[in-house]
Amino acid sequence: MEQNTLRRRGIGLTGIDRSLTFGGYTLICPLTSDTAHLVDINGHEVHNWKLPGRIGRHARILPNGNLAVNTIDPDRENIFLFFNKYGGGIMSELSPSGKVLRQHRDEYGHHDAYHYPDGSGRILYTSLEALTAEDSAKVIGGVPGSEINGITHTDVIKEVDAQGHLLWSWRVSESLPRDLFPLQPHYTREHYPLINGVYPLADGNILASLRSVSHVIIIERSSGRIIWDLGPEVLAQQHNATELSNGNILIFDNGAFRTGESVQFTRAIEVDRATKEIVWEYRDKSQWVYFFTPFMGSAQRLANGNTVLCESAFGRVFEVTKEGTVVWEYVNPWFAEYSDETTRNLFPGESNALFRAYRYSEEEIPWLREKLGKETNGVCNGVTN
Repeated sequence: MEQNTLRRRGIGLTGIDRSLTFGGYTLICPLTSDTAHLVDINGHEVHNWKLPGRIGRHARILPNGNLAVNTIDPDRENIFLFFNKYGGGIMSELSPSGKVLRQHRDEYGHHDAYHYPDGSGRILYTSLEALTAEDSAKVIGGVPGSEINGITHTDVIKEVDAQGHLLWSWRVSESLPRDLFPLQPHYTREHYPLINGVYPLADGNILASLRSVSHVIIIERSSGRIIWDLGPEVLAQQHNATELSNGNILIFDNGAFRTGESVQFTRAIEVDRATKEIVWEYRDKSQWVYFFTPFMGSAQRLANGNTVLCESAFGRVFEVTKEGTVVWEYVNPWFAEYSDETTRNLFPGESNALFRAYRYSEEEIPWLREKLGKETNGVCNGVTN
């Protein structure tokens, strides 16, 4: 009998409503793997990329058809226990055939790397720096004594050009008021405040998700000031804050240690930037037990108004309508153990976890249409890199 609980419950495509789904192709990047998979609406793999290392977090298809991906640098120092789990360090742009076209390295890079879609080669990403022992002691909250040899690492947001030259940076050590953004009491003090998502807004400012303090902020690019903030009165360990075309903010709200709730649940919310009111929300109709991932996760608004959600810890990707009807569901079928011993000890056994998942229309991947056309005509058979 199958002993992996998730695989035993069913993998691949588990449900579809063809009349309501957006359709298209979904990009799946298992965190235990060095392969990115593109699957169609029927759950069939139509393309894959061999990556230059184990996936650091996620990948995206750029408007030019290339794959932007963040992978683990196996030679870097594991500065604290969880760093190899959520680190990155090698930010690459790959052709559809898998050729590395451009690469930027930062041994302290982690979580998010936003490759600008304008073809400039710019990357906005999160990195780390170590505080002194004296400054580490000034970080407020968290589990007492849980620094690494008395040291706390804090986040740095960086933007670099195609040659790796630094264009802009924002340092938590200089710009985040510690009294207003204390670590929540259950968090270790090794990493503050754990920025898991960065996103450039249409007005040029920077949206950032700060997990271990349960805040989403907007940083004024010109001054470095925090000009907008949504905190733990609404959010709980959130991920993947992005701007929608109407200017609202879409957030994947994980729900771990949610304020005022005795039972944890995950939801996705759309927040009016001007009023901070929640104008749209999705949570499972049973609320508590059928949609919850304590870490990672993503929400993507599609052109038809549907939203694709990634319940990361369980490799589940599903699409919902504005009314909350589930119209497509897929469970990542690629299971494996983590290759490095440290991460494998933290997360033993086979995993199908994902950080994020992204959906694309046929028009957004013109080279795929050409490839599949050739396959249909018998010129090319099977899935190729």
